[in-house]
Amino acid sequence: MTLDSELAAAVRELGGTQPRSRTVHDLALRGAETVRAEQDARRKAREHLRRIALGEDDRYDFSVSERLHAER
Repeated sequence: MTLDSELAAAVRELGGTQPRSRTVHDLALRGAETVRAEQDARRKAREHLRRIALGEDDRYDFSVSERLHAER
């Protein structure tokens, strides 16, 4: 496996005494976990905004916002 400078630096910093392949494996798994978490957070955020836009989330009352802005 060829390591670019950024990956090589991460492997040196985090690898300790374990074999390079093990460090790369661990970094890949952690990276995949992070990507999945980011995708899930974006999905939840989109769903939250969709519910607000459709009036399905009763914690948001646009008439109150409209009134407050009109009073400015």
